[in-house]
Amino acid sequence: MNIPAEFDEIRPYTPEELPQVFDELVADPDFQAVINVIMPGVPLEALSHQLHQCKTNLEVQATIFYPLLHKIIKEHSDGFTLNASSLPDKEKNYTFISNHRDIVLDPGFLSLGLLDNQFPNTVEIAIGDNLLIYPWIKKLVRVNKSFIVQRALSMRQMLQASARMSRYIHFAITEKKENIWIAQREGRAKDSNDRTQESVLKMLALAGKDDVVDSLKELNIVPTSLSYEYDPCDFLKAKEMQQKRDIEGFKKTQKDDLVNMQTGIFGYKGRVYFQTAPCLNEELETLRGLPKNELFVKAAQLIDLHIHRNYRLYPGNYIACDLLEGKQTFADKYDEKEKAKFEAYLQKKLDMIDLPDKDIPFLRQCILTMYANPTINHLKALHV
Repeated sequence: MNIPAEFDEIRPYTPEELPQVFDELVADPDFQAVINVIMPGVPLEALSHQLHQCKTNLEVQATIFYPLLHKIIKEHSDGFTLNASSLPDKEKNYTFISNHRDIVLDPGFLSLGLLDNQFPNTVEIAIGDNLLIYPWIKKLVRVNKSFIVQRALSMRQMLQASARMSRYIHFAITEKKENIWIAQREGRAKDSNDRTQESVLKMLALAGKDDVVDSLKELNIVPTSLSYEYDPCDFLKAKEMQQKRDIEGFKKTQKDDLVNMQTGIFGYKGRVYFQTAPCLNEELETLRGLPKNELFVKAAQLIDLHIHRNYRLYPGNYIACDLLEGKQTFADKYDEKEKAKFEAYLQKKLDMIDLPDKDIPFLRQCILTMYANPTINHLKALHV
C-alpha cells in the first residue's frame, strides 16, 4: 500500500520494514533484559526466528502478543470479557474511544477481545510519545500497530501535529481498513471521573470531510467502557495526587512512567470487563446544524453517556461510595465478607505508598474516590 510520506514519523511500521526492526530489537541489550523477565527460558535465537516468521504486524500480535496477553489475564486477573454485541457488522472499521486505565492493557485487551469475538482485525493504537522512554519501546509499539501522539510541542507545532494525526486516523480507517483505539482524554483520569475531552473530537474532525458531522461519521466512532475490578496503579495515582498537592509544579519522571507501565501489566486486576456501545453515527446525525462548539460539547456528552451506562460495577465500587460518605446506601450490593476484603485491599494499597509525609486520610480518600466515581457516573447516566 502507498502510505503518504508525511506519516512516516508517526505511523506503525509497514510489513516491509519489520525484518530490519526485528533484528534491531533482538540486538538491543535493554530489550534482551526485558525478554528475559517476560519470556524466561526463551532463547533469543528462537524469538528472532519466531518474529521473522511473521510477515505482518497482525501476525506478530497473534504469534507473540496474543499468548502473552492470555498469560497476563491468567496470572494477574480473574478473567477478561469483551461484550461487542453492539457491533453486528464485524467487517466494518471502527474508532474505539474509551475511558483510560492502562496504556498497555487497554488497547491490548481490546485487540485480544476483538480477535476472540471473531473480528478479522485488531486496533491501531494512539500512544503518547512521553511513554516511549527507550528506543526499543518506540520500536516495539510501532511493530504492535501503534501510532505516535506527539506531546511536548509549541502551540503552532501542536496544531500541525494534530492535523497530521487526524489525517492519519482518517487514512487508517478509510484506506488501510484498520480499526483505531484512542483514549477519550490525554492521560488517565486519576480519579476515574471519566470525561471525553472535546479537544480529542476536534482533532478527529480536522481531517476527512468538510462538514464536522460527516468527518466524525467517517470514523465510525464506538464509545467503549473499560471496567477493571481493581486498578493496580491506584496507589501510584494517589501518591501522585499528594505530590501534586504538596509540590508546586510537580511532574512525573520517565522512571515513574515506566513503573506505572510495569505495575499496570503485572499488578492484580480482579475481573476485567469491556463493553462497546453501538456505533455513534445515527446519534451524530441528530447534532447536524448545531454551532461547531456546541456540537463538540454534545458529541463528548454522548460518548460519556454510553461509557458510563456500560460500566460493569463490582462490590468494591459500591463499598467505596459507602465508605466515602459514611453511609449504607448500597449495602444491598455487597456482603460483609466482600466489604472486609475491599477494606483489607485498601489498607494494603495505602501501605504501599512511599512518601516521607504520608497524608493517610487524603490518600485514602483519593483511592476511594477512584472506585466510587464509576458508580456515581453510572447511576447518573441510567437516569438521563
